[in-house]
Amino acid sequence: MKIRKFLVAALAAVGIAATTVGGATAAVPAPTTGSLQRYDISSTYVSGLSSGGFMANQMHVAHSDVFDGAGIFSAGPYDCAQNNLNTALYGCMDTFMARKTPAQLEQLTRDRAAAGKLDPVANLSGDKVWLFHGTNDSTVKAPVNDDLATYYRDLGSNVVYNNTSASGHAWVSPIGPNSCTSTSSPYVNNCGGDPVKDMLTHLLGSVNPASSSALTGKLVKFDQSTYTPGGSPSAISMGNEGFAYVPQSCQSGASCKLMVTLHGCYQYFGLVGNALMDKAYLNEYADTNNLIVLYPQATTMTGNPRGCWDWWGYKSADYAQKSGPQMTAVMNMAKALGAGGTTPTPTPTLPAPAGLTVTGTTDTTASLSWTPVPGAVSYDVYRNGTKVNSAPVTSAGYTDSGLAAGTTYGYAVAAVDTAGTAGTRSAAVDATTTGAAAVCVTASNYAHTTAGRAHQSGGYTYANGSDQNLGLWNVFATSTIKQTSPGYWVTC
Repeated sequence: MKIRKFLVAALAAVGIAATTVGGATAAVPAPTTGSLQRYDISSTYVSGLSSGGFMANQMHVAHSDVFDGAGIFSAGPYDCAQNNLNTALYGCMDTFMARKTPAQLEQLTRDRAAAGKLDPVANLSGDKVWLFHGTNDSTVKAPVNDDLATYYRDLGSNVVYNNTSASGHAWVSPIGPNSCTSTSSPYVNNCGGDPVKDMLTHLLGSVNPASSSALTGKLVKFDQSTYTPGGSPSAISMGNEGFAYVPQSCQSGASCKLMVTLHGCYQYFGLVGNALMDKAYLNEYADTNNLIVLYPQATTMTGNPRGCWDWWGYKSADYAQKSGPQMTAVMNMAKALGAGGTTPTPTPTLPAPAGLTVTGTTDTTASLSWTPVPGAVSYDVYRNGTKVNSAPVTSAGYTDSGLAAGTTYGYAVAAVDTAGTAGTRSAAVDATTTGAAAVCVTASNYAHTTAGRAHQSGGYTYANGSDQNLGLWNVFATSTIKQTSPGYWVTC
């Protein structure tokens, strides 16, 4: 029985075992569809839980030129898994198998940095790192978390390590919906204190009290394909949409800090909705401390059925290096917001294209045309604020595909000059695809599979096409899904 309990807990963290998914009522603002805009970012940090904690460490180590520190709930040291699932499970979560020592991983870090696969290790010296592990957390065992603390300290980081809380395996917040010792969805616990304040105080210095009023910033929902290598988030186990919370002060031009926050397994938006964004207690501090919070989203795929971030190599052997596909995508998002002191966006020089018109629609496409702009070498096309063309559009027309039937989309166009600078965007026009809008279907997961809307594997149900996890395969578990294109079903 003890072995079985260990397997259930250990496998859950990397996405092999079952869990019960609970919903959350989100006080975070309703998302506004848009794109990531550049802000005046003075410093950048990364935080995460479990697989997101392993990923946060990888991001910090690989891009130490950009990240000034890290806050990590329950994870192990850099590349502990060594591109091996068994090592991840039994060496880097539990301790049944041997794992590399912190000293060996420190040398690996130095070797990769010398080869240009990571930023210089010297950057980590003096960086502030805040670590948390609860005494009731048996998912990633204490000795593995201890190794992470040793790893950072040996490399000269300024480490604070809270390992006395009674918490289970979770992000811990004053507004967490779960009891302190819980290890269950949505993996946000309340232990009576405010570890989020402790984390931010260590990373940022003194912080203003969290807002006790309704949040006044905006939650931007953006298309992650814009930032994903190859333009297909699902190909690297990332969701179609990501989120960023932007306080009013940052929108108004104030100098702001950026926190990249990475969810754990079973914690991605497609499964728990706004639960982490609502209950992590970051947005409340963001409003009063000029802090933007970026919430990238992973999802499920073959080899990653629980939507974990890649910390053991299920997608790429380069997962822990700068060239890792998920690493690249998240960095592209952070840089789009202004992380790393990137060059400001050039001032547009070309006027907005005139005469933008919808020339035709089908169930899945919308065709556009506009008046050519003198001096333009190409055009960028934007759908609902996000650029949709992966290659330059060299004519004054474009057909956008892969759309949902019976749905209205807003389009704008900008001319691009010889320097690659996009000019002023045109006024938006709406295009409504033909056909009936997708209808949400609620049924038991067993009924979804018998009706051809989903399939089952290993006792779990997955939506056909998207492979989104719908939960246990039985007549009692229910889910609501819709078909957005032939044979492609997603959660509503």
